[in-house]
Amino acid sequence: MFLDVLIRRNPGFVEAAMALHQQGAIPPNSYVLDLDAVERNARHLSTEANKLGLKTFAMTKQVGRHSGFCQAAMRGGIKKSVAVDLDCAVACHRAGMKTGHLGHLVQVPGGNANFAASQLQPDFWTVFSDDKMREAANAAHKAGRVQNLLARIQTEGDTFYRGHEGGFAAEDIRAIADKFDAQDGAGFAGITTFPALLFDQETRKVIPTPNLQTLARAREALDAAGRSEIEVNAPGTNSSVVLSALAEAGATQCEPGNALHGTTPLHAVEDLPEDPAVLYLSEVSHHHGGNAFCFGGGLYVDPVFPKYDVHALIASEPTSSRKALASVEIPDYSAIDYYGMIDATGPVQPKTGDTVVFGFRGQAFVTRANIVGVSGVASGTPAVTTIENIFGEVTGWPEKALS
Repeated sequence: MFLDVLIRRNPGFVEAAMALHQQGAIPPNSYVLDLDAVERNARHLSTEANKLGLKTFAMTKQVGRHSGFCQAAMRGGIKKSVAVDLDCAVACHRAGMKTGHLGHLVQVPGGNANFAASQLQPDFWTVFSDDKMREAANAAHKAGRVQNLLARIQTEGDTFYRGHEGGFAAEDIRAIADKFDAQDGAGFAGITTFPALLFDQETRKVIPTPNLQTLARAREALDAAGRSEIEVNAPGTNSSVVLSALAEAGATQCEPGNALHGTTPLHAVEDLPEDPAVLYLSEVSHHHGGNAFCFGGGLYVDPVFPKYDVHALIASEPTSSRKALASVEIPDYSAIDYYGMIDATGPVQPKTGDTVVFGFRGQAFVTRANIVGVSGVASGTPAVTTIENIFGEVTGWPEKALS
């Protein structure tokens, strides 16, 4: 779905990645990032958000918390991160991007609360329950701080992905705010949910979920209680074209992730201001039974669309020609993705060692892929910056991996 956009809008990046692979600079099983494009995207997003008075925090999990990605986003004006979990916060902090928002979607483990409060010192910390509120408050008090807490709220009819459920009853928000403020080390800062926006398959548009209205009702209740200056965090499918709708709905914070590399669902069906800036690169390993097998490890295609025929570019020389496209079978999620299987019975005849380029919406942090930064695409002088693992750690793969 995203390969077409990648070929049309950033062919120079595709060809640069292929050339660098053929030179031995990029290993197979790599998410490759066009850091120049990331910086441009971040600048556009931050500019639009600033116009609307929205705080902007970058989500980095989809591209493995790569340090160069963090720094490109910062150069583009997005100075802080939203950490999906503690690993995200640590990786971004190490890269120089401080923590704007912690604890949402994944709560901070109890044993790490003191570390988070004293070392990470997030601007905002989301909690789902009284227990987690007390943990965060006690840790902040111990660190000599008052922590701004966001209450994750929910009510009947709200939308959640299975396994993401949790939060305070939205109807009780005024009492919840008072309870937060009564705790040493805590201050009630506002409310959040996820997802506030979702891509709709039928209309092919981004539309509000019921959760956004839940936030609006809770904000009205808080305003009536004299709490007019609160934060409203409304993540989900945040790209520059939806920011005005968020602001109109009362949001004060946005958290672009896939928009920073041009892979929200809407980017696949409309040409948005953000350029595609990520691809997945592999290499042909061997042949069997009419298929050419390419190395896997990062073949997790985020299922935001119904299953479709996945294609890849396969060539021994840099190309963005659609004549080099072939169909690829991706292993089912129940299997380990050691290889992808390329149809070798058609006009494209893959050879061992050929470069394979995919364009899909990934979630690198749940894979065992390499994350590779590339700079200089825009100037015609592409070069690899760093090769990192999914925790944002430079690996020096493979030559320095054993040193």
